[in-house]
Amino acid sequence: MSTPVRAAISQCPVDDLDVAANLDRLRRRVDALPDDVELAVFPETSLTGYVPDERVHEVALDRDGPELDSVRTVAREHDCRLLVGFVERGDEAVYNAAAWVAPDRTTVYRKRHLWGSERDWLTPGEERVTVETPVGTAALLTCYDLNFVAESYAHLDESVTALLVPGAWPPEHDANWRLLARARALDGVRWVLAAGRTGTRDVPDAPPAAYNGRSLVVRPDGTVAAAADRTASDLLPTLDPVVLDRCRETVGLFER
Repeated sequence: MSTPVRAAISQCPVDDLDVAANLDRLRRRVDALPDDVELAVFPETSLTGYVPDERVHEVALDRDGPELDSVRTVAREHDCRLLVGFVERGDEAVYNAAAWVAPDRTTVYRKRHLWGSERDWLTPGEERVTVETPVGTAALLTCYDLNFVAESYAHLDESVTALLVPGAWPPEHDANWRLLARARALDGVRWVLAAGRTGTRDVPDAPPAAYNGRSLVVRPDGTVAAAADRTASDLLPTLDPVVLDRCRETVGLFER
């Protein structure tokens, strides 16, 4: 990245088990973004939602299926890269996944650290993933992955200038969400764009759940540049390479 990049964090509710409604919301949210936005990060499982029972398998999507094709169409129409969460149907298992959807390609990351009931219904991913973005090389993490310093350390590389993090964090741990996003930014002196799900889960025969929202953009020095409340909203940061360079010069992490 040699020039400033306009990004978006699209904080939104999710209709659990209703892919059509979630795809419609994604299209409307991207349509409403300013034309100069080059990448947008959506919350965890923003295409499918999540419930802790067998229905989560029924709603799982193929990474090469028509639903992700629809997301690719939105990306092409707006010349914008999108990070969207979904429950993925693999060859032998079901995963909590995030798809980096560019106009010409899609890259999928599978959440490596499952939280709570996820362990009963989903399989953890094995691979760490980076993608090339308008802000440089970015590593993908999902929600609870933030808790694990080993994941952050694995991406400790001068070329990795950002972490992109879809989340669905519980409100009772709000302070941890903010703390961990700041810590992971400072670990590698890089931007963190963390998108939180907001609203509630209200699905028949499934336990209710509330979501924290509180999306945030963290500077490479660990300070919060922008933060949302718990309403559906967009954060629209401009990520300036000068800020990254100054923070790295100050910390000296990558000096030889």
